[in-house]
Amino acid sequence: ESPPIARLKALLLAVVVCWATQDYDYNDAEIDEEPTLGDSPYGSLWPLPQKVQISTVVFKLSGASFHIFDAKASSSGASCRLLQNAYRRYDEYIFTSSRKQGQNKSKKALASDMSELQVWITSADSECDSYPSVTSDESCEFTGLETFSQLVYKDEYGAKSINRTDIHDFPRFAHRGLLLDTSRHFLPIKVILANLEAMAWNKFNVFHWHIVDDPSFPYLSRTFPQLSQHGAYHPYTHVYTPSDVKMIIEFARLRGIRVVPEFDTPGHTQSWGKGQKDLLTPCYSGASPSGSFGPVNPMLNTTYDFMSMFFKEVNTVFPDAYVHLGGDEVDFSCWKSNPDIQKFMEQQGFGMDYSKLESFYIQRLLDIVTTTNKGYMIWQEVFDNGVKLKSDTVVHVWMGNKVEEELQKVTEAGFTTILSAPWYLDYISYGQDWQKFYRAEPLSFKGTDAQKKLVIGGEACLWGEYVDATNLTPRLWPRASAVGERLWSDRDVRDLNDAYSRLAKHRCRMVQ
Repeated sequence: ESPPIARLKALLLAVVVCWATQDYDYNDAEIDEEPTLGDSPYGSLWPLPQKVQISTVVFKLSGASFHIFDAKASSSGASCRLLQNAYRRYDEYIFTSSRKQGQNKSKKALASDMSELQVWITSADSECDSYPSVTSDESCEFTGLETFSQLVYKDEYGAKSINRTDIHDFPRFAHRGLLLDTSRHFLPIKVILANLEAMAWNKFNVFHWHIVDDPSFPYLSRTFPQLSQHGAYHPYTHVYTPSDVKMIIEFARLRGIRVVPEFDTPGHTQSWGKGQKDLLTPCYSGASPSGSFGPVNPMLNTTYDFMSMFFKEVNTVFPDAYVHLGGDEVDFSCWKSNPDIQKFMEQQGFGMDYSKLESFYIQRLLDIVTTTNKGYMIWQEVFDNGVKLKSDTVVHVWMGNKVEEELQKVTEAGFTTILSAPWYLDYISYGQDWQKFYRAEPLSFKGTDAQKKLVIGGEACLWGEYVDATNLTPRLWPRASAVGERLWSDRDVRDLNDAYSRLAKHRCRMVQ
């Protein structure tokens, strides 16, 4: 819901609807047939609430008389900037055209008019001034502001209308994320903000910011400004300044969205080396340096001094309780070519097993991050390679082969897990490929109930090799919406025809 806060209770209350059960597999990638575009009994609601019942009783909404405000019993009030901001935003979504045209100025409220939406925060702590977290209570009765705005429609005469509706809603999964890559192509701030807005419309609550990678280092570090000075595509126009980052985090907070940055090492770090001397491993061609560089150099103490200072800064800049540390796709060929690394391997007793060297580096990095009191997420290879992990580590499963087996292993080891393997949105195909994202079921692996509770959600990923400001938004939406419903709605919500009807209307609303 728009506020990340506790429990939203508004006018009009709760309950029940059932759907036929049908399970789908991750690998069910083939689209059997085109869904039929008809009318859904749930209108344009997206994602579908847990329990919803829409009656035929209709109320009219007048832009002149309708207001959203705090209920008297609510634990929040006029001082809650987060809620007041949300009220203004959703009032604008619902009435923008009529108010701009000056309609309804003199109209008096009729008996059939709905004149107010009262928002009642029932928790003692409204969380108005805090940041959203994985434990934030997003449940609500009747509806939160996003769902309420989706129930409003124009009747045949153009009047804003809403049917009496009973809703009880809460997310199926606590972590509903979207990864954007700002290294392979720089994304202007306005594009990031527009997609945070779209995330709120689809009830996503985690922005996984893959902020740096091999191609560029756009994060402007106060401690190490030379990283972006030499590693960004342009040191002034293609960087995210501290004030830019702060604005993005606050924009997200006001929409109930966490910002989890990813600083991926020891691989994917070519851009880091341009501004930080001796951070990367020199590659060799025979007995001589080739002039190229590989992953972070894991044998130097200066590497860990740098990482300690850098992640202390990250801890102060990004308020979320977690940071993503990457750890994927480390190419060992440069390490193998370097005679100093070979000697170090011998001294450490690693033999020729370079995954042990990777684990050596990762273990020291995790110890550094632990001292900042941040939790960490890592890509699945770190777990697969047997690195010793803290019990609250979040393992991010992304590799497309043997997904269910991987989920079974990770949860069997007792680790919290998020899934992205079925939802790489940078892979595109002709036609309605949203269906394969929609069919994916995060809990179809074999395991106990306790194991399945460790899967706290998933993320849609849009990697940036072929995406920039010109095509990101239309490539992402409404395809990501399918992931949003899978992570929010009940497991049994699987009717493709019903989803197609609602998604088509939802897309039009997002465009508008």
